[in-house]
Amino acid sequence: METQRLLLYLAFGFLSLIIYQTWMQDYHTPVPVAQSSSQVPAAPGQQLPGAASALVPGDLPDAATGVASNEPTATTSGPARAISFSTDVFDGAISTLGATITKIELKEYPISIEQPDTSFLLVSDEPTHYLVAESGLQSKANEPAPTHRENMSVVGDNFILADGQETLSIPFIWESGTGIKVTKTLTFTRGSYEVAIDYAIENGTAEGWSVNQYRQLKRKPGTSDEKQQFVNTYIGAVVSNSEDLYSKVSFGDMEDETLNVDSTDGWVAMIQHYFAAAWIPTEGEINNAYSRYFPNENRYLIGMVSSSQVVPAGGQGTFSTKAFIGPKIQKKLTAAAPNLELTVDYGWLTILAQPLFWLLNTIHGFIGNWGWSIILVTFTIKAVFYKLSEASYRSMARMKVLQPKLASLKERHGDDRAKMGQATMELYKKEKVNPLGGCLPMIIQIPVFIALYWTLLESVELRQAPFMLWIKDLSIKDPLFILPVVMAATMYFQQKLNPAPVDPIQAKVFQFLPLIFGVFFAFFPAGLVLYWVVNNSLSMAQQYYITRHVLAEKNNKVSLKK
Repeated sequence: METQRLLLYLAFGFLSLIIYQTWMQDYHTPVPVAQSSSQVPAAPGQQLPGAASALVPGDLPDAATGVASNEPTATTSGPARAISFSTDVFDGAISTLGATITKIELKEYPISIEQPDTSFLLVSDEPTHYLVAESGLQSKANEPAPTHRENMSVVGDNFILADGQETLSIPFIWESGTGIKVTKTLTFTRGSYEVAIDYAIENGTAEGWSVNQYRQLKRKPGTSDEKQQFVNTYIGAVVSNSEDLYSKVSFGDMEDETLNVDSTDGWVAMIQHYFAAAWIPTEGEINNAYSRYFPNENRYLIGMVSSSQVVPAGGQGTFSTKAFIGPKIQKKLTAAAPNLELTVDYGWLTILAQPLFWLLNTIHGFIGNWGWSIILVTFTIKAVFYKLSEASYRSMARMKVLQPKLASLKERHGDDRAKMGQATMELYKKEKVNPLGGCLPMIIQIPVFIALYWTLLESVELRQAPFMLWIKDLSIKDPLFILPVVMAATMYFQQKLNPAPVDPIQAKVFQFLPLIFGVFFAFFPAGLVLYWVVNNSLSMAQQYYITRHVLAEKNNKVSLKK
């Protein structure tokens, strides 16, 4: 097989991979998350070992015996109201109905470079942006408990993290009217995207109170406004536990089957491009992860419910959990929970993408510009693969020297492919040229290139990161399309250094290849196109030098023979 033909296949293969992954994210329904090996699926209403069963209708998990209704129950302390709060990283709101987090604006992340004063809205109870973080406590069926349907009292309407203050705590109080009092406190910490939630239970009754906690994320389906053209990352739920560190639970999965997985530790999350919201239990806690689909509302829910504990009569009890709501910054994700950094989804090449991100982030720590960091990472990769590239380009240069002889064979044998193939192989053998020598070294490098592609695509650090001149945001397309044009030009001139295909049809296809790639990459994030421009330029310079060197060696041999 000719080098050019294989290179063409590799190029289209790479584009096909991107398109295939995008299609899989949109339309493919993955295999549902497997049950824990220590249990069997529970029937609706049946108690699971160590945790409450999740297989019941409604937006509440099964407390123990009853089936939750979709209709809200009567509240205990008047109409619900929204409590506003502000920290150094959040502007948000909490509903007194269950102390549910109904609004989170990320103050350090503008919605776009055109709207620098408008913060990105990650959590909201507005229909067009719907994603809320619900949590609460449950008791047995028909017994009151502070679920997310119950109103709670709070002193104050607006809470602000003051200068010099490290934490902001907002306590909500619920009372049963029969002697049980629960204080639910949400605590925000300066510089952190984590929210600590603690329950203090006082049982003033004459009987023990059996209670468990749950937490869940409820959101709308993914919509086009959350996606970039030609860049379609995963939007949906994720579950992590000790047996399966990272399992996607797509919206299609939720429609087909309710999730029911019992595990210790782990977490559940709703993720999208650059951002995530996750519920994280206390270490060692036994939980059941569950999902719901509400067709009437077109809403999806992922959650975790704990095993029950009994608060003795006249005694006290506690529960605690935490949420992560914010950008997918790997350091902060790793600090929040084990394996939460996997929500920065590099796909099947994570083992390569993680070191590449470390290198990119390390370089950025010195120079402070993500565009120049991409350029220096590209230089580093080219240096690491220099010898492989050299072998590849030497093989291509030798193939180019043989082009006149291959053209002569084409004229001699015409359309007789069998004789043409035999004569070509004899020529390769005589000249000691391996037609695959130019491709094999490049095939080895392909996984690294794809891994870097996903690294640049998934890193929130590049969101709205400027480079220079007209490039104000490396995460969106070049507004002037200059980089795609330059990339197509570098690809065209690099083609001129390669041996031209003998087949005229193939030659015409290759003439249009730079244009096709230029149009395709015009809609890619500028950071990705910058990488390809630099990579192509370095490859072209290296190939030009090696081609001239090989041609000089060939001319010297001819001179010596004379």
